Amino acid sequence: MRTLKTLPGFSLNIVALALLSAFGSAYAEEDVAALARPDSSVSVGAAGVTNSSKDRSFFGQYSGLRREDGYLLLDLDFIKRDDATGTWTTLQGRDLGLETREIRFGQQKQGDWKYSFEYNEMVRHDPRTINSSLVGAGSNAPVVSRLATAGSGDELNLELKRKNTTVAVEKWLSNSLQFEASFRNEDKNGARMFGNGFQCTSGAAPSPVCPASGTQWALLMLPEPINSTTQQFEAKLNYSTEKLMLSGGYYGSFYNNQFTSMGATINGNLSNPLGAPMSPALTPQLRSILQLPIALPPDNQAHQIYLSGNYAITPTTKANFKYAFTHATQTDSYAAFTGAPSGRSNLGGEVDTALYQLGVTSRPISKLSLLANVRYEDRNDKTPIDWYNIEGTKQFTNGNYSPKRLNGKAEASYQLPAGYRATVGVDYESIDRGVFVSTNSVAGLSGLRQKTEESGYRMELRRAMTETLSGAIGYQSSDRSGSSWLKPNSGLGVTSMSDSAIYSRTAIFPMSMADRRRDKVKASADWAPTDRLSVQFMAEWGEDKFSSPTTKGLKASYMGFYGIDAAYVLSDAWKLTGFWSRGDQTMHVDHSTGYMAALRNKSDTLGLGLTGKPTSRLAVGADVLLSIDKDEYKQDLDASASAANVAFLAASGGLPDVTYRQVTLRMFGKYALEKNSAVRVDFIHQHTTLNEWTWGYNGTPFVFSDNTTVYLNPKQNVSYLGATYIIALP
Repeated sequence: MRTLKTLPGFSLNIVALALLSAFGSAYAEEDVAALARPDSSVSVGAAGVTNSSKDRSFFGQYSGLRREDGYLLLDLDFIKRDDATGTWTTLQGRDLGLETREIRFGQQKQGDWKYSFEYNEMVRHDPRTINSSLVGAGSNAPVVSRLATAGSGDELNLELKRKNTTVAVEKWLSNSLQFEASFRNEDKNGARMFGNGFQCTSGAAPSPVCPASGTQWALLMLPEPINSTTQQFEAKLNYSTEKLMLSGGYYGSFYNNQFTSMGATINGNLSNPLGAPMSPALTPQLRSILQLPIALPPDNQAHQIYLSGNYAITPTTKANFKYAFTHATQTDSYAAFTGAPSGRSNLGGEVDTALYQLGVTSRPISKLSLLANVRYEDRNDKTPIDWYNIEGTKQFTNGNYSPKRLNGKAEASYQLPAGYRATVGVDYESIDRGVFVSTNSVAGLSGLRQKTEESGYRMELRRAMTETLSGAIGYQSSDRSGSSWLKPNSGLGVTSMSDSAIYSRTAIFPMSMADRRRDKVKASADWAPTDRLSVQFMAEWGEDKFSSPTTKGLKASYMGFYGIDAAYVLSDAWKLTGFWSRGDQTMHVDHSTGYMAALRNKSDTLGLGLTGKPTSRLAVGADVLLSIDKDEYKQDLDASASAANVAFLAASGGLPDVTYRQVTLRMFGKYALEKNSAVRVDFIHQHTTLNEWTWGYNGTPFVFSDNTTVYLNPKQNVSYLGATYIIALP
């Protein structure tokens, strides 16, 4: 939800809000004036968008500018104060002609009472175009039929719409006691990309559903149907005195999904990997597996009581604390499914979580600041254990997860001579994941850990070097280790083993449980050589090195971030802004099957903007934003790789890079017609290119087993032109 803002004389539409993010400083003085002398206004106009919906699937994904070519622009700000009673009344509307409309009404008497009502909508359009013969897409009973030719069906555009309503009240019961309550209801409707698939013969299928001989597989696109409601309620009391502040209350969350499950019906045959009809035709066994009901997010609820606050022990020493207890349940019925454990009609999910937090900040002397904080979370999973799972003839139960997490940190900061300030700190974290359920089974992993501990330290040195230049440099390091590894038994349960006993060259261990050494360096500087020019620099580099009883898995990761931000006042009427940032992250992963990969992501963002007032009546601005995001898949093979795999990698070169580029040009002009009216014009042009292989490659779409295709226009151009008339209300 966007925060509704009041600006003097007019309210900005969705495009102007985007400009505001780029030129926020240019409007700072106007924001201050609006708070001191709020105006009522109406803004009405029209906008047009070029090209087809496929050419603006990125531009219109969330903006509400996807479906049509023309739109009504309508904003409203009504603000009134009753001087006799001191009561404020506000009515605000944003994007009232779009799919992203927002409305807020409220009244308040400062220091006494307040109430508000808010309503807003948001739509997410899937940027990809789907061509399919699927009947009942978005329902929980879709019907699949094979297309004779890929792409010869009907286009399916998936969207997900949210409608939020919030009611809130506040009341001061006394000078030190305040009551607050709020209720929020969110309805979510639509569908999003989803699907299922299976291969026979597979050990994951219970015998004799999958035949013992023959190989056949299928992959289906089945949009997830969404029709759910989330309700949140909170009520609390706030108490404050000169030394003590307390806030305590209740928070409840209730999720209800109208669709418990989804089950597809498959008519006729499906396609083989080359798009031709399966031969032999789709077997009854695979068909029945693909038609099994798929569970969707179940109904659930959570209730929390909490108390938090802070206390001034002395004028220079303060303590803060929090306690929260949450009781969460999931008891959705199994009525839509078969094969549930005998006598069990629902999961009976029940989890209790207790949170304790205590912190102290102190300034014992003027040059020294101290901080300490400890946080403990105890989760108790009380969900009943039962025999839910079967693979072939092997049966096993669900598990439960009851971790206990302890976090602590301490920090000291001291003002040194010559303008230096030094900060040192220590951090600690321990996680106890509880006892493994002996009737459960672990698949796909070579080992687990019950406990891990991580401790580290950090240092920072900051200095104001001159009146115009200040900077800081910091270093952070931590080490994580853990208890003995738990090796999965051939049947059920686990057995504790030493690193040497569990070692295997191709073993697979969770990265979140592996030993890890983390180091990070960060530097920043602020430079303001003149009253007109200010520049900020920032650079950060870090590495993680992982170790576990194997030569495979995640071995190391590296990250870097670099940025510069500058603003230059050309004159009293003109201002220039610009920034550049780069993020760079690489992960080195060795797979158990023999290939090794260095997965690298690089992202660059460059922006340049200009705002000014050529005359007293005219304000203009323009900015250009360039974004480039690139994923690289550098692959290699270890000595165990087969000659065929070596030859294939040499011939293919491995996976190609995925690159996303976007250039956005924005311009606006606002002309004051009279003291109480103005005209504003906004123009945006956006060019986007994306080359990827996950949903198609070189113009060839991804094809499912029923010849459904998924395609994304890799080169998109869109232009937006909007004009609004703004008038201040008396």
